Amino acid sequence: MSGHSKWHNIKIRKAKVDAEKGKTFGKLAREIIVAAREGGADQAGNSRLRLAVEKAKAAGMPNDNIERAIRRGSGELSTEKLEEALYEGYAPHGVALLIHVMTDNRNRTAPEVRKILSRGGGSLGEAGCVRWLFQRKGSITIPSSGVDEEGLVLQALEAGAEDVKLEGDDFEVTTEPENLEQVNRALQQAGFEPSNVEVTYLPTATVSVEGNDARGLLRLMQQLEDQTDVQQVYANFDVPDEVMAQEAV
Repeated sequence: MSGHSKWHNIKIRKAKVDAEKGKTFGKLAREIIVAAREGGADQAGNSRLRLAVEKAKAAGMPNDNIERAIRRGSGELSTEKLEEALYEGYAPHGVALLIHVMTDNRNRTAPEVRKILSRGGGSLGEAGCVRWLFQRKGSITIPSSGVDEEGLVLQALEAGAEDVKLEGDDFEVTTEPENLEQVNRALQQAGFEPSNVEVTYLPTATVSVEGNDARGLLRLMQQLEDQTDVQQVYANFDVPDEVMAQEAV
């Protein structure tokens, strides 16, 4: 899980920079729109919307943009019809991929994702081909600087978390999806400040990839995530720290 988690944390750190360039807000807005459409505009009764708004605020998304996205999702403002899909496929070297998309045109999105994968030596698969290699979990990321590890672990487990691990410069708190909110609230009330809170897919086992193969794999991940309709890419790779550090620059 470590390689996947390190890549995930690099994306979190890059998010604010990318947001300033307009690369991130569109995807955050889509998540808010779909959450509001499915569960209503009241954050108190819509946990998915609350998490989406928290994530948008953490990335520096202006409140006006957030409110506009909520209004679009609730139907107060007109918007395109968005559909969610979870594509399954393969990257080179036996790496499994789950690709979460939100799109207003599946006939456009699927071929574009397939083309990116094909160029990078991967392929789309049938439904169910790799889903069994991942577990759906809640994930809370807390920067480790200045954090009392023992206090964090005790507080998280007491609130219902499954595990707490140090991954690079961040603590990763893992929960069952239904316990994510209560653990997040408890940690914030205890003074811990998460940099990211979300429901994610964690691999049950990883595939080691090294050298130029690892660099090519990370380039493919970035190309997939740069595609407009792709919200998140989940993978079961593990690559050397030095290669991952180059991507963090």
